[in-house]
Amino acid sequence: MSAIVILVIVVVLAIIVIGMYNGLVRLRNQVQNAWAQIDVQLKRRHDLIPNLVETVKGYMKYEQETLEKVIKARGAAMTAQGVAATAQAENQLTSTLKSLFALVENYPDLKANQNMLQLQEELTTTENRIAFARQHFNDSVMTFNTALQTFPRNIIAGMFGFKASEFFAAAEAEREPVKVQF
Repeated sequence: MSAIVILVIVVVLAIIVIGMYNGLVRLRNQVQNAWAQIDVQLKRRHDLIPNLVETVKGYMKYEQETLEKVIKARGAAMTAQGVAATAQAENQLTSTLKSLFALVENYPDLKANQNMLQLQEELTTTENRIAFARQHFNDSVMTFNTALQTFPRNIIAGMFGFKASEFFAAAEAEREPVKVQF
């Protein structure tokens, strides 16, 4: 009789461990999928930038330094590895694109160019998609990391080598309050 009780307890514990392990795998896969969605949107953004630079190049003959910064930032963003490095490189690219769009305001013909307007619209849409993908990724990371840190999953996570994931952090400049001037 006691052997049956022990066997039932072992089977129940095994089922619980398997359930927790599978739950952690599912959450880890959600984090990886969310990162892949960010990667898709970043690739779309990277693909749009050469078209933007080519469109702007003819109008902005005296702004070569800005164009070179955009190209350099794009290259760095495309080769960045890992969440933190990618976030930093993408934040730098966003900053250089903002500088470029600020300069575009000084060129009325360029502002009215249909290619430029279309590229700006596509980049704006892509930026919105990236923001949504970042939010989804960070939500997935939070859920996964919370699961790793709560008892008794933390024991299972430690036994099977699960590691916490990094959040996709915003740039310091994006955390500053917006300055409104009239």
